[in-house]
Amino acid sequence: MLDIGHPKDINVFKEIIPLLQKKGHIIKIYARVKENTKKLLDDYGFDYELGYYYHTMSGKVFGVLSNDLQLYRISRNFRPDIFVSPGSPYAAHVSKILGKPHIAFPDTEIAGLVAKIAIPFTDKIYTSNSFYLDFGQKHERFNGYLELTYLHPNCFNPNKQVLTKYGLSGDYIVVRLSALASHHDLNAKGFSFSTEDELIDFINTIKQYGRVLIFAENAHWDTIKSHQVDIAPKDFHDVLFFAKMYIGEGATMASEAAILGVPSIYVSNTERGYLNELERKYGLAINLKDRNMALEKAVELLESEHTSSLWKSKREIMLKEKVDVNQFMVDVIERNEIIDEWTDNKLV
Repeated sequence: MLDIGHPKDINVFKEIIPLLQKKGHIIKIYARVKENTKKLLDDYGFDYELGYYYHTMSGKVFGVLSNDLQLYRISRNFRPDIFVSPGSPYAAHVSKILGKPHIAFPDTEIAGLVAKIAIPFTDKIYTSNSFYLDFGQKHERFNGYLELTYLHPNCFNPNKQVLTKYGLSGDYIVVRLSALASHHDLNAKGFSFSTEDELIDFINTIKQYGRVLIFAENAHWDTIKSHQVDIAPKDFHDVLFFAKMYIGEGATMASEAAILGVPSIYVSNTERGYLNELERKYGLAINLKDRNMALEKAVELLESEHTSSLWKSKREIMLKEKVDVNQFMVDVIERNEIIDEWTDNKLV
């Protein structure tokens, strides 16, 4: 049983699912409809069952019960041997009720509320070495990033024809505006544009160096709408790969850009272990809390003719040091001793 809640989760498992199926495993996907989740599942041709996604914090609290019940009903019929998720509380709870192991692959340290209601019911937790929290004996680390499951050159071959498809000629810069509505976004601050004029000033500075493409969860200002391009989710990483720069509030997109060798500036007062490592060890990401500092750094990089080649070379160094994360995750899911050990310890 694969329980996923975010579009990134689909990308993480999209190569792993067929690898497991080729080995004879049967996989059931349970997902919440967040952003492009359903569209991505359809584009990749996966069968799935949908749960509930709630936008408000009060709704998310109620959603724990409603998703637990729905996943329990589905799992009773499917009878899974193991539950796998990025750290889902629903998979953790239902696996415990059904007497089955749950293994998790989280990458967001600031998801404190979810961790508190999921980790106690989770049997094994696997994270990148860069993850700065420690979950004790059940926690194991690997030398890689979850983004490498779908952006490593072994499984991602950028298609430049996508640029023609969307009328993208010449240089362009990707800007990400987040709604900051997730449970882990409490007290999070990014660009903090309080007026449309502030956004216009920011964009006017950036667009001197290329066309600005804005990806936003809420297009409440005309300036956002005028800079948006309707790009199919499955084409997004091709578009990102050929961008001149990424600058935004989205941590996932920031890490994806960095791993693709695109200069990446993450603007937020929150941290992610993987972005810290991408900055401090490889120089592929830049983490800043203030939008004015971010704009100043963006201009500095955009004015340098060496930035692009420098980022590509740093990416090659990073890739050489990381493990095959897809194979690692397949091995972990298949590893019999997890189920055997869990069964010996938990079942009477």
